[in-house]
Amino acid sequence: MNVPFRVDNCSIERTLDIVGEKWTFLVLREAFSGVRRFADMQAITGAPRQVLSARLARLVDEGLLRKEPYREPGQRQRDEYRLTEKGRDLYPLLVALMHWGDKYLSDEDGPPVLLTHRGCGALIEQHFHCADGHEVRGPREVTPVPGSGLKSA
Repeated sequence: MNVPFRVDNCSIERTLDIVGEKWTFLVLREAFSGVRRFADMQAITGAPRQVLSARLARLVDEGLLRKEPYREPGQRQRDEYRLTEKGRDLYPLLVALMHWGDKYLSDEDGPPVLLTHRGCGALIEQHFHCADGHEVRGPREVTPVPGSGLKSA
């Protein structure tokens, strides 16, 4: 069945509308690394202050990050940014981008960071499996079918 998909109903487009920008991905990268404070994110990412502020506000508005107030002794109250469940669910996407970059864009010395399993130290790998447990090796083993939210063009 070859049904055209409506662009305004595309899950990929909707996701990219929220996270499809360099600074947003860098903010998420740092959040996954445990960086929570504005000044630390700015120092690590190099994002301009206004850009970082706008990206953090958008991620909070979209429910990927939540603000949590903190106060250093003698300072005014500030906010930390912590991942929500919705934000944490983006982790496989960031790992996939990282692995692609490691494969195709790394320097001759190799990738700058490796992800390992805290429990045993083995490198993290990503694999697709169907609901019955079969490994899916690539797009040629996938068949798109209409979902309940499909809108015909």
